[in-house]
Amino acid sequence: MIKAVIFDLGGVIVPFDFKRGYAKMEGLCGYAAAEIPARLRTTDLVTRFESGQVEPEEFVRQLSDILELKATYEEFCELWTSIFLPDTLVPDSLLERIHARRRLLLLSNTNDIHFTMVERNYPIMRHFDDHVLSYRVGALKPSPLIYKEAIARAGCRPEECFFTDDVAAYVEGAVREGIDAVRFESAAQVERELMNRGVLV
Repeated sequence: MIKAVIFDLGGVIVPFDFKRGYAKMEGLCGYAAAEIPARLRTTDLVTRFESGQVEPEEFVRQLSDILELKATYEEFCELWTSIFLPDTLVPDSLLERIHARRRLLLLSNTNDIHFTMVERNYPIMRHFDDHVLSYRVGALKPSPLIYKEAIARAGCRPEECFFTDDVAAYVEGAVREGIDAVRFESAAQVERELMNRGVLV
């Protein structure tokens, strides 16, 4: 029996588009929007930030140097969080129904700046009992460490956890740890999966 339901954040709960951020950065930095992703790939700074190895202020300083970006910390945070779109991919009512019947957790590769903004701006986040976040855990999916932390926070056996993520490699990582996991396609699909498992009726 499924006792805990675990959702990914970006691309499952909240949609995002990095091009929105790059477009806003373009006018404030030394590179065109199309060049920014390649410039970021020359460093592991984002990975270190999302695994909690770099504090937000230091991340902003280093990234501003890499992109020749002229912005205050507050301005940067606004640019960095502009990737998120306003409407969620799953309805509030679905999470409310799940939370009424099972423990509900979030499992995400994210960072302090993004998550602070999401938690502040998306009321749907109130339904989660706990957040298992890469920058707090010190490990990114698909590392076994972050799944083991999610299982521990769920308070049940791996096979009693249901997890959904839009990235196939992260679903596979969960399955390797014994979690019942499926790749996210839509809210309707996840609802069907949970009905098939007796979580929803």
